[in-house]
Amino acid sequence: MSDLTVRAPLKALYDVPAPAKLNLFLHITGRRADAYHLLQSVFMLIDWCDTLHFELRRDGVISRTDLGMTVNQDLPAEDLSVRAARALQAATGTTLGVHISLEKRIPSQAGMGGGSSDAASCLLALQRLWGLRLPPAKLMALALSLGADVPFFLCGSHAWVEGIGELITPITLPAARFLVIKPAAGLSTQAIFSSPELKRDTKTATMLGFAANDNGRVYGFGRNDLQPVAEKLCPPMVQSLNWLTEQGLQGRMTGSGSAVFAQMPNEMMVSDAPGDWQIRQCGNLEAHPLAGW
Repeated sequence: MSDLTVRAPLKALYDVPAPAKLNLFLHITGRRADAYHLLQSVFMLIDWCDTLHFELRRDGVISRTDLGMTVNQDLPAEDLSVRAARALQAATGTTLGVHISLEKRIPSQAGMGGGSSDAASCLLALQRLWGLRLPPAKLMALALSLGADVPFFLCGSHAWVEGIGELITPITLPAARFLVIKPAAGLSTQAIFSSPELKRDTKTATMLGFAANDNGRVYGFGRNDLQPVAEKLCPPMVQSLNWLTEQGLQGRMTGSGSAVFAQMPNEMMVSDAPGDWQIRQCGNLEAHPLAGW
């Protein structure tokens, strides 16, 4: 491959972060002939992260261990980080392999992009580990083949996102704190997007209109068009939103749920929440921890 940059491989890379995202709003503006939905959203990086470790294998094998696995728990056979490694291996023609160890903290079925973030961090880290570098456009195309959210996590910052997730414009956001809740119940993205009740004709917004909501008011812009359908499918999520309201906060679902979030005052004290929820106070990131990789 003539446009592939090759350097000496590394032995290992440890403590590679993969941050979660929140959708400040998510509008569905249409649907393509191939059934993919057209959207507008602002994706915001937050400091709730998975951590990945990479050790070089020279036998070409790609293996993975989940460091949070309990005894007798089955290891996912084909998660996004493994798929990303195999896709990069195929795209570059390398004979090298890797053992991936994943410390999973971002909850699944949450709408926080945990799997997509793992895949993006895997692509960036493996380019370093294997001493290879694809041109940016080819790496982004590879990321999109893995999932609509993966390209965002390669862009290095918060972003205005359009199309099916592939049209990404980096933006800056004011520093803020958020209360994020993931109820025990998850949600199927496919079930939400296939619902006949899903609103698919929201009027197109503009970046200028979003940016005009300054002084922190950007965090109240728009809505999540997936939320009304999700509320019918997941009553525990509604309970989480009601609990945020009881705290005096304006909650909203992120992505396709079931996690919800609200901007919170820095000095706020949070009361006890139900025991089967994951609840965390998060800040937004100035930039992706791997920006520039």
